Amino acid sequence: MKLSNKEWKQKLSEEQFKILREASTERPFTGKYNMHFEDGTYKCAGCNTPLFASETKFDSSCGWPSFDEAIEGSIEYKQDRTLGMLRTEILCTNCGGHLGHVFDDGPTATGKRYCVNSLSLNFNSNP
Repeated sequence: MKLSNKEWKQKLSEEQFKILREASTERPFTGKYNMHFEDGTYKCAGCNTPLFASETKFDSSCGWPSFDEAIEGSIEYKQDRTLGMLRTEILCTNCGGHLGHVFDDGPTATGKRYCVNSLSLNFNSNP
């Protein structure tokens, strides 16, 4: 999904644009999905691609929604050397939107912690 910055700015809120298109980060403990634990699917706020199943979400106490596994094929991984750190950035494979980062310090069997900005997500409840 390729849109111009002008088209993205029309589609997204100002805060969503900063996160999804400019790789910004929302303040910790402020996102609506941080402590959200309903059954359903978390989707990309930019293009509605399914990213995470609710069964993979856990409370990591880090201030952002955390998941231990992504839906297969939904995430692109990119090395991120900003802020003087080496991290793995996660992007939506469909629209290239910045979602957050993945770390190898998760408490479940996968060992992963996908740390995601709430503003990069939409949620659909399971019927």
